Amino acid sequence: MKIGILTGGGDVPGLNPCIKAVVTRAIDEGHTVLGIRRGWRGLLNYDRDDEAASQKWLMPLDKTTVRTIDRTGGTFLHTSRTNPGQAKGTDIPVFLRDNDWRADSQDLHDFTPHILKTLEHLGLEIIIPIGGDDTLNYGHRLHSEGFPVIAIPKTMDNDVHGTDYCIGFSTAITRNVNFIHSLRTTVGSHERIGIIELFGRNSGETCLISAYLADVDRAIISEVPFDPERLAGLLMEDKQKNPSDYAILTISEGASIQGEEVNPKQFDRQKRGSVSGIGAKTGEILKQITGQNIIYQQVAYLMRSGAPDSMDLMVGFNFANMAMDLISKKKFGRLVALREGKYADVPADIISQGVKRVDVDELYDTQLYRPKVRHVNQKPLFLY
Repeated sequence: MKIGILTGGGDVPGLNPCIKAVVTRAIDEGHTVLGIRRGWRGLLNYDRDDEAASQKWLMPLDKTTVRTIDRTGGTFLHTSRTNPGQAKGTDIPVFLRDNDWRADSQDLHDFTPHILKTLEHLGLEIIIPIGGDDTLNYGHRLHSEGFPVIAIPKTMDNDVHGTDYCIGFSTAITRNVNFIHSLRTTVGSHERIGIIELFGRNSGETCLISAYLADVDRAIISEVPFDPERLAGLLMEDKQKNPSDYAILTISEGASIQGEEVNPKQFDRQKRGSVSGIGAKTGEILKQITGQNIIYQQVAYLMRSGAPDSMDLMVGFNFANMAMDLISKKKFGRLVALREGKYADVPADIISQGVKRVDVDELYDTQLYRPKVRHVNQKPLFLY
């Protein structure tokens, strides 16, 4: 069997180990593996009439190619946020543009027929996309068109519906806790209020868990709009009670202020992350209210940089082996997952059947703006 594999969306630690484990086992079982470079964009840009020029979008994979990639973070296949079912603007390669195409057009185009013909042309019999909601939902789209797909979830936000855990989350949390503790030295030395902005557009789980483990004073998550006056009062109390005269706040990039609508332009899908900088805005407001100087730090891409920790190595390897098990059983259209502490597989369409958010009532104090973790019996390892 000829297997295709790609990574889409933001990079996270653990992707390369997952790729390596798929390739190693596939070769041992007599399969061949073709890496698709730059996510779904690789297939969208593949010109079947110009194979020589299109080879830059492909990478044949064998044991030698992947021998050392598990020691590094990111994805050596590279990535993109292209969705061939909703392509627009510069996503569309020249050879697929029609006479009415305009670079500034916001019209969405569905190039799934081109993708299916390209998969057939390449002789691929199954594809393994590794990604978040957008990447995996398009994978399910292909499965619904009759092409076999096995989906592997990854995102440092840990917000793919249907699985308790996504590749990259543990390393991101570890990075956050280390950075928070390191920043305490500077915030404390200058006796200021420290604001640390973390990724998490729709889900505040990375902010909540990082705040819980680093024992910060307050945390603002995406799910709960906050009152700046209340937050300022709480932080001043924290600062006054601290012998070192400082306070630390973590805030999700997707956080919002009570009474204000979230600006749809706040986020740039292609660049990923906060354009307006809710942490910077919050810092300015807090400075006006409290008169205190602020140290503001976006951890941003540092959250997902560097090599994976042991948890993401473990899950990356195991998700890969689960995917290969499903291929051996010819059980397609599945999402590999961790559910209730056990490895499992579920229908891939579960991704679009709900949203995964922080259980605010159980895990967050909406009045004190901090994690409220008390009773963890029967909860998953990484709380949600």
